[in-house]
Amino acid sequence: MPPQRPLRRPSLAVLNQVGENIVSCTRCPRLIDYCRGIGENRRRSYRGQAYWAKPVPGFGDPNARILILGLAPGAHGANRTGRPFTGDGSGDFMYPVLFELGLASKPLAVSRSDGLQLRKLWISSVVRCAPPGDKPTPQEIRNCSSHLAAELAALAKVQVVVCLGKIAWDGYLAHLLGQGIIQRRSEYPFRHGAEYSLPHGVRLLGSYHPSLRNTNTGRLDRPMFARIFARALQCLEEPAARIRPGKSGLA
Repeated sequence: MPPQRPLRRPSLAVLNQVGENIVSCTRCPRLIDYCRGIGENRRRSYRGQAYWAKPVPGFGDPNARILILGLAPGAHGANRTGRPFTGDGSGDFMYPVLFELGLASKPLAVSRSDGLQLRKLWISSVVRCAPPGDKPTPQEIRNCSSHLAAELAALAKVQVVVCLGKIAWDGYLAHLLGQGIIQRRSEYPFRHGAEYSLPHGVRLLGSYHPSLRNTNTGRLDRPMFARIFARALQCLEEPAARIRPGKSGLA
């Protein structure tokens, strides 16, 4: 019988402690050096700003029922602002969609102090430091895995996980394998619109990452992206139903 999620109450104090542990983490010297270096040698348009230049904690509603899982902070986005998908092109694409669906209080995310709040939603990533070329090493992903596990344990009400891109997808599947929730990753192939009902009652959805390389080329457009989150909201109202491995719920 597959393991079931224990009933827990979400704890803001626990999430805050997880966040503090993330911010103080120094497990990946290459990434720490890179983040600090970017903060010292700022992009010309941000010369007057102080960069966060540290690992970036998750952000959102502690009672979240939907989790967005991304790859890593952007070098001049979250690494500058200290909040996921804030201050870069990916966030400029994502937050208007979340706002229209009632998941965000504002359509723009510019800083940690801009008043933006999320509803039913938590945003996180599999790697908490900006990696050179957006390419963390497998060991760096493993180094961050305990932060993701701690965050997921504290987010007691999550029913839907939306992974943005294959690295986030693989990172989440690795977590499920480590927890004994799934037995094989091969049963859950990634593609945009992939949907699976997992043994512990969580629905897993896949989307292309809203990076500029995807949105500027048309690989991902706004209607495609909006359908993923409209589906996530629908899933909250549906009982978990087993979707056969290899099948997806969205076209």
